[in-house]
Amino acid sequence: MSLPPEAYLWFKSLHIIGVVVWFAGLFYLVRLFIYHVETEELSPDIREPFKKQYSLMERRLANIITTPGMILTFFMAAGLLYSQPQWLSQRWMQVKLVLVFLLFLYHLFCYRIMNQLEKGVFDFTGQQLRALNELPTLFLVIVVMLVVFKNQFPTSTATWLIVGLVLFMAATIQFYAKWRRKRKDLAGQL
Repeated sequence: MSLPPEAYLWFKSLHIIGVVVWFAGLFYLVRLFIYHVETEELSPDIREPFKKQYSLMERRLANIITTPGMILTFFMAAGLLYSQPQWLSQRWMQVKLVLVFLLFLYHLFCYRIMNQLEKGVFDFTGQQLRALNELPTLFLVIVVMLVVFKNQFPTSTATWLIVGLVLFMAATIQFYAKWRRKRKDLAGQL
């Protein structure tokens, strides 16, 4: 069975849309986890309503946006691979598939975190979650570079500058979180 010529373009367009939706959900989901964990700093009378609201927001984001984005991504990727089976023998695609599998495990781990938060048995700090939140960014940068450069993946100075920029962004976010906590502690002491 042969596909119509425009099928490849439909698969590619919908695959990109799925990736954008999936990543947007992953980025925001872990941010909600951070807010959820930080409800422990609230006064007891308002802590529970905030926890319930964050649990509701997390569940809706995961089930209505993030997971459907992932499913669309996977189905359209299957269509792309069906229309371009030679890609499976190429190293860039093999590496990309391993990274996507790791991202899928990250997605499942987010569900585990969500369930633990709902049960009140989660023990990561907001700081640890902020670090975890940088992982999809790293996956995204590497996967996009693999798709664009394919088997000519650059290892030049520019590539390492991009990797350094991602690490710098992660460090900056961590620094900001520490600075914000110190500022809050100082305000509480006054």
